[in-house]
Amino acid sequence: MAAQASWARKLPAGNDSASFEIAYATSAQLALESDELHGSGSPRIIGNSAALRRVLGTARIVAPTDSTVLINGETGTGKELIAEAIHKWSGRPNGPFVKVNCAAIPAGLLESELFGHERGAYTGAVARVIGRFERAHRGTLLLDEIGDLPLELQPKLLRVIEERKFERLGGAATIDTDVRLICATHRNLAEMVDNREFRADLFYRLNVFPIELPPLRERREDIRLLVHHFAMDCAARINKRITAISEDFMATAAWHPWPGNVRELQNFIERSVILSTDGVLSGSRPEVTGTLKLSAPVTLEEAERSHIRHTLQETKGVIGGRNGAAARLGLPRTTLIYKMRRLGINRGRGLCTFAKVARSPD
Repeated sequence: MAAQASWARKLPAGNDSASFEIAYATSAQLALESDELHGSGSPRIIGNSAALRRVLGTARIVAPTDSTVLINGETGTGKELIAEAIHKWSGRPNGPFVKVNCAAIPAGLLESELFGHERGAYTGAVARVIGRFERAHRGTLLLDEIGDLPLELQPKLLRVIEERKFERLGGAATIDTDVRLICATHRNLAEMVDNREFRADLFYRLNVFPIELPPLRERREDIRLLVHHFAMDCAARINKRITAISEDFMATAAWHPWPGNVRELQNFIERSVILSTDGVLSGSRPEVTGTLKLSAPVTLEEAERSHIRHTLQETKGVIGGRNGAAARLGLPRTTLIYKMRRLGINRGRGLCTFAKVARSPD
């Protein structure tokens, strides 16, 4: 930690007027890596938003049980980190934590990967191989991208869950297994069941305790902490001095939609650190991909106006109520109306436009 803090210094006088000074955060604020997380050997999870705290609180509740957990979330939201945290908080933290990505292994090899095989089970099987279920005995097995599990393998997985027994491919001996199962997916398994792409009985077995991970755009208050953390981490890794992050850069990052979520943000910050020539991450950044639009500086007022307008479009102009724009933005209804008037945003026919004359009545 001291090494990370060693390069965090103020900008020289005259250059720090529009910058966010990097200093090592003292922090329960910087990360939920505080005593409750990091001290227990859990993975580093950065954020302080209510949405993230709800997820971690739910994970803590289910962790001591052996119930199957199904983690749903878009790509890049940190499903594997939450699964690992559940393992660390469980009654088997000293057992193995075994991961397998069902989408990354060819369908013809996945059965052997999960359950193992005996010598001679198929052409090329020259030795016995222990599968992931066997390796995860008395620990936790994470089946990532479970929605990509081939239909022909789903009954075999269902049997292991129900009976806690399996056979290696080509073997006759039945093997008992004591495994806590966690599954993760970015796909809608309920829709897949309706479309006959996923077995209903397996879905109900996996969906014992679902946890929904919010996308990064729904916990924007964590973005500054993440930018700060990734900038520090990358600079330390590549031994590059980064002294400050400009407010333009921070504001633009805070309101970008980030379809790739935390993973996309992390990659962008790494590129920005590499491209920095003056030790400052600024809004004037050369565009390095066709999907990121972070090169043009954005003021805080412009970012706020854009975000409110986008939220009102999503709610079709509805401000109040449980599903209204005020609730989504975490603001009292009167505060949102005040901000709309101040920023010159009109509401009409469910869509929001910029008012030509600010302060027009609602």
